[in-house]
Amino acid sequence: MALFRYRAFAKDGKIVEGFIEGGNEQEAIEILKDKELSIIFLHLIKEKTRKVKKFLKFTNKVKSKELVVFARQLSVMASATLPLVQALRILVQQTKNPYFKEVVNDIADEVDGGNKLSIAMSKYPDIFNHFFVSMVKSGETSGKIDEVMNYLADEMEKDYDLVSRIKGAMIYPAFIIFGLIVVGALMMIFVVPKLTEMLLQSGAQLPLTTRMLIAVSNFMVNYWWVLVLVILLAPFFLKTFSRTKSGKRNLDLAKIYFPIFGKLFQRIYIVRFCRSLGTLMTGGVPLTVGLRVSKEVVGNVAFEELIDQTIAEVEDGNPIASVFSRSKFVPMIVSQMLNIGERTGRLDSILEKVASFYQREINNTVQNLASLIEPVVMLVIGLGVGVMVSAIIMPMYQLANTF
Repeated sequence: MALFRYRAFAKDGKIVEGFIEGGNEQEAIEILKDKELSIIFLHLIKEKTRKVKKFLKFTNKVKSKELVVFARQLSVMASATLPLVQALRILVQQTKNPYFKEVVNDIADEVDGGNKLSIAMSKYPDIFNHFFVSMVKSGETSGKIDEVMNYLADEMEKDYDLVSRIKGAMIYPAFIIFGLIVVGALMMIFVVPKLTEMLLQSGAQLPLTTRMLIAVSNFMVNYWWVLVLVILLAPFFLKTFSRTKSGKRNLDLAKIYFPIFGKLFQRIYIVRFCRSLGTLMTGGVPLTVGLRVSKEVVGNVAFEELIDQTIAEVEDGNPIASVFSRSKFVPMIVSQMLNIGERTGRLDSILEKVASFYQREINNTVQNLASLIEPVVMLVIGLGVGVMVSAIIMPMYQLANTF
């Protein structure tokens, strides 16, 4: 932050002087214009260092639940006509996360210095994304900051509940799959070598499945450390790969086309897009600006590219549904509803209806997630048992019949 000294004409024609804080000169000019002051001169006094301490990177985390509580409490205090700076000071005292506490304190200082809440929040994009900041800005413009913060809290709660339900539904399948992997590894290392020893000593011609099983078992016995190393390093390489442009795109496409979960991810991205764009349009944000903000909320490169193409089409005067209708991973009903909404001039309400519809679809899918995965788990178990029978039990039975 920087501290500026200014002299300006007030609305009544009087000359006023004072100090103003801003991230840069342009930001300070915008703050003074918002106060309806005509600037005579603006002079930089000194640069102010950020108050937020640079903790270790992995400690600079603000959980979704903490952000929901922040938005909800700020909404309640704003609706009670409590001054914004005072409300932020109260939130500083109530926040337990040390990093978030200093962030809120810094935001309170900036607002106290005459800065806008949206501008102060935009300095922390790792906490307040573009959609959050845009909604706060619309609330400042309309004078309904309490309603906007309440809406943001509702939306974040929905996302938090959705993620929590998905994680909860995945606990049982993940436990079963982990158990299968552990049991399979133990059998390959300790049980299979003893069972196949007799078959190898017999000198008989072994089936292909038996030879493959013995090869896998020998590899795991002799090179188990390679598997451990791969398991430990895989997350690191996957994270590094996801940071590249092509890697992020390929992983996001894999999410969309992944069996069982692909449809769920598609619906999540559609809900995020429709909900954010509908909300922004209701707040009076132009369509192209709303599309650009919504693109940052979706969280999938494939959908971001789709929205980029849509922005280009809209700027050329084409309908918003033109690109969506040609997409392979967007249901036809979405493009048809967008087309109807644009023709009738009710695109914001249509987007909200589409978001509500797919939100219910997501809820139903999550509730049935365990039962959807259970047949796959049973199939894997059946295949494992079948391989063991054909590779070990059958050859041993045939060997016993030769005596």
